[in-house]
Amino acid sequence: MTLRMLAGLREVADEFDGFILDLWGLVHDGATAYAPSVDTFRGLKAAGKKTLLLSNAPRRGYVLVEAMTRMGIARDLYGDVLSSGEATREALMTRTDPFFAGLGRRPYHLGPERDRSIFDDTGLDVVSVIADADFVVNTGPDGLDNVVEDYTDVLTEARARNLPMVCANPDMLVIRGGQPVICAGAIAKRYKTMGGMIAYRGKPDRAVYDLAVTRLGIPDRKRVVVVGDALETDVKGANAAGLASIWCTGGIHAEALGVNYGVAADPAKATALAQHEGQMPSAAIPGFIW
Repeated sequence: MTLRMLAGLREVADEFDGFILDLWGLVHDGATAYAPSVDTFRGLKAAGKKTLLLSNAPRRGYVLVEAMTRMGIARDLYGDVLSSGEATREALMTRTDPFFAGLGRRPYHLGPERDRSIFDDTGLDVVSVIADADFVVNTGPDGLDNVVEDYTDVLTEARARNLPMVCANPDMLVIRGGQPVICAGAIAKRYKTMGGMIAYRGKPDRAVYDLAVTRLGIPDRKRVVVVGDALETDVKGANAAGLASIWCTGGIHAEALGVNYGVAADPAKATALAQHEGQMPSAAIPGFIW
């Protein structure tokens, strides 16, 4: 089979009532909104479509809203916002998951200060040194130019103390301003190879998609579609949840496909890459284009 290639979401607007939208790599590059994004949000809204932004950002939803507002994307253009940071915070508070139930009250935060909103109102005592910690909350690198090896010492100490890790962003890599940046998932992967215990929150976990569908309020799952740029998270999660998916080829896989954002990929190349990754989307699109 050859992947269905779309020029814009307008082509499938009649097929779906709800759109679960990725952010980084689809709507913006972490710093700047992609040129078509505002018009596409307007098109979806004018067509009466419900939207929910689902991001593996390891911070609260309101922080994502503030960032998009600074990028020129008005809050009234989209619906609900659900982040992996929100899902992690909820799990840390409710402790209904057996892994989280066994955690202590003193996390060590492996990540930048800008992600501290994940601990809002949790009542946890965030410690500054591993020696005082009961577990690790990993939200990603401190700097955009960091590599996994920069965290060898802290991971080694955590593993020596057999500390469990909560990974608040399963993504391995994103593209920011055209440059690759590692995410919390890459650091967690290294900890796992060291024998560390890890719990992930966010895409591609089916649970976060089920929650997204519930929040959309659309009972017929066939009328809901996931749009995102990563085969290993967006498409994999949609497939696991039994949802249709539209793959943005201009995001994280653009280099592998030899394209830029907004430029249509070769159908044969896109199909081959999706098959190689074992995650076939319902269709593909070059960017967040109406």
